[in-house]
Amino acid sequence: MLTKAFVAAQSAFYSFKNDERGVTAIEYAIIGVAISAIVLAVFNGDLGNALDNAMGTIEKNINTANTVK
Repeated sequence: MLTKAFVAAQSAFYSFKNDERGVTAIEYAIIGVAISAIVLAVFNGDLGNALDNAMGTIEKNINTANTVK
């Protein structure tokens, strides 16, 4: 009976040791964080300012078009 328990524990240990699903999840999380950081850097940098300026110009043109009748 003790031998069966030892074999079962050893089998569970080896199957847990060879299971790489948790490692893959951590890798995907790291990749997700890296992509998020890149997107945040792009939109907070020059592209963000360009989009703000473009939206401001569009808003100004719409307001001008509404006042001229």
